[in-house]
Amino acid sequence: MIASDLTVRDSAAGNGALCRRILGLLPQWFGIADAVDHDVEVAENHPSVIASVEGDDIGITTVRRHSEYAAEIYVMGVVPTFHRRGVGRAMLEHVAAGLAQRGVEFLQVKTLSSAHPDPGYALTRAFYLACGFRPLEEFPTLWGPSNPALQLVKSIRSP
Repeated sequence: MIASDLTVRDSAAGNGALCRRILGLLPQWFGIADAVDHDVEVAENHPSVIASVEGDDIGITTVRRHSEYAAEIYVMGVVPTFHRRGVGRAMLEHVAAGLAQRGVEFLQVKTLSSAHPDPGYALTRAFYLACGFRPLEEFPTLWGPSNPALQLVKSIRSP
């Protein structure tokens, strides 16, 4: 678990450069240039949550609202030296709490499905499952036949 020097903050938009920097450190997950360009554009134009340690931005989670009741984790990345230290979970909890306060009931994320044998994405799926997401539907051709997508969802309704 990461030390108490982790801070997580909301950012309305304008995070494309940070997104590009972090995704550039994660080529095993973000190695398709056109997809990275699209993720950067989304981070530039949509709200994000930024994680920082000692003033350095080390994580980004960008969110897209799809309706009054549903939102999507569109892109998430954490600098590799901070993997498995609670940064991703802290960002997800911050996102979910903020969305729930605004009446959003469901949070979704799409990732590479287990139909593709990529070991990095097996870790990604395990992370989201550990954070309470559940598989909803597989889309074999959403991102092309060599990149089958899995949609996971989580209820974030406020009590």
